[in-house]
Amino acid sequence: MFTGIIEEVGTVTALRREGNVARLGLRATAVRDGMRLGDSLATNGVCLTVERLESAALWVTVMPETLHVTTLGTLHPGDTVNLERALPVGGRLGGHMLAGHVDGIGTLTRIAGVGEERVYTIAMPRALARFIAPKGSIAVDGISLTVVDAGADSFSVSLIRHTLGATTLATLTPGAKVNLEVDLIARYLDRLLTAREDGEGLTVERLRELGY
Repeated sequence: MFTGIIEEVGTVTALRREGNVARLGLRATAVRDGMRLGDSLATNGVCLTVERLESAALWVTVMPETLHVTTLGTLHPGDTVNLERALPVGGRLGGHMLAGHVDGIGTLTRIAGVGEERVYTIAMPRALARFIAPKGSIAVDGISLTVVDAGADSFSVSLIRHTLGATTLATLTPGAKVNLEVDLIARYLDRLLTAREDGEGLTVERLRELGY
C-alpha cells in the first residue's frame, strides 16, 4: 500500500523493450535507503517491483497490461517520475490509501490560478466519474490530491506550492497524460452496491441489514 505522499522525484535512465515487456531504469537517492530486491516502488502511481539494484540506477519491469493501461510506456531517458516506497507498518498515513493500481489515464486540459494557488483541470474516462466527488481523494501520477470540482468527464484539483515543488506536476502542460487511481473506499462501495445477491442488487437497505 502507498499513501500518495511523494518521497522523491527520480529520473528515467532507460526504457528497454524486451519482447512484450519493458525494463525501466530509474536514478534515485532517497528511496534507495534500505531498499531490497523485491520491494515495491510506486512510479508515477504504478506499483512496480524492484528487480535489480545498481550504483547508477534501480531497475523495475513493466508488464504488458501495465504498459497498456498507464503512461509508463511513453517515458524517455531524462523524464522525471514521482517515487514512493510502500507504507511501512506503523508509518504515517499523510495522504490516503493507494494500491498503485491505475484505473485510467487522464489528460491535463487547463491550468489556472492566482498567486501561489494552481488549479489543474483533468479530463478523465467517463467510467471513472462515479468514483470521484468534490472534497474526495484522487491520485494523479501517484500524488494524493483533494478534488475541488467533479463533472461527468473531468475534475479539478487545487495545488499548493509545496506539492508543485516536490512532484512532477509543475513540469506538466495542457495535453499531458497522467495516471489516475480512484479512492479505494469509493471503488469497493460501488462494487457492493452493484453486486448481485440472490439475483438482486445490493440496496442501501440490504447493506444496513448486513451491518454496513
